[in-house]
Amino acid sequence: MKQIHHLITGGAGFIGAHLARRLVEMGDGVLVVDDLSRGRTEFFSDLVGLSTFDFQQADCCDAEALEAAVLARGRRIDEVWHLAANSDIPAGVADPEIDLKRTFLTTFGVLQVMRKLEIPTLHFASSSAIYGDHKDREVYEDIGPLEPISNYGAMKLASEAQIRAASEAFLPRVDILRFPNVIGAPATHGVILDLIRKLKVRSDVLEVLGNGKQQKAYLHVDDLISAMLHVRRLSGRWQVVNIGPEDDGVSVKYIAEAVRDRVAPSATIEFGRDNRGWVGDVPRFKYSTARLATSGWAPTLSSREAVLRAVDEIVRQELNE
Repeated sequence: MKQIHHLITGGAGFIGAHLARRLVEMGDGVLVVDDLSRGRTEFFSDLVGLSTFDFQQADCCDAEALEAAVLARGRRIDEVWHLAANSDIPAGVADPEIDLKRTFLTTFGVLQVMRKLEIPTLHFASSSAIYGDHKDREVYEDIGPLEPISNYGAMKLASEAQIRAASEAFLPRVDILRFPNVIGAPATHGVILDLIRKLKVRSDVLEVLGNGKQQKAYLHVDDLISAMLHVRRLSGRWQVVNIGPEDDGVSVKYIAEAVRDRVAPSATIEFGRDNRGWVGDVPRFKYSTARLATSGWAPTLSSREAVLRAVDEIVRQELNE
């Protein structure tokens, strides 16, 4: 059987490192390209030295640098997993250029290189943030209008549009994978990590952004990787798929209590007054995963189970247990 060679942009990040490991375990070749602005090489230190794995540091916004990194691998790339993006949504609200560069221009650079090197397949890590705030209305892949309320969501949506145009011009296969809130270790950001670090600083009080009633679906990273590889095996030239659990999610209050109970059971939880944790935050979210379920995939963990597992994993990460 012919060995498949993959490029993972942003592969030194939380999700990318998990994907790289799974692809290597499958016997495929993997090239990770990351500028290390947020990613860390220690996330895939166990893969370094393997003949099927390589890492190149480069900025995907720079098409020439990305092309050089790909060519340095010395083997033709068959599939691209484009995960490189800004993962700090509040930072993108404060400075819109962050998402312009790291979320959209990385996509533009990747497409330039794919066209020049005739790489046929793109799997794009999009986001539920493209939908905007639909209140209690369940959002599915073909819903409209799409009105993101964060710069991150806006640049993910712009990336989808750019990829759609590329699929007409030169890309034979595209998967648009719309992620939910993904949790697990090694964590680099997110509500669970933030709350744990707050309790490390002050163990008697846990301050929570927002009133705690915000409710979203959460998916463990192991289930996410399973879903991504499942979609890859489906037939279709252009696919758009919501990835997530089959429930309506959990509240921030539930997450805060889970962290408190695991780290400092006697701590008092203090909530804010607003229904949003930050500008650009969607407080409540119903995410339809019917399309993915119909294709034959189901998660192993519910949102509640994923949160409890991730809390334990991230506590051990942060407290060196």
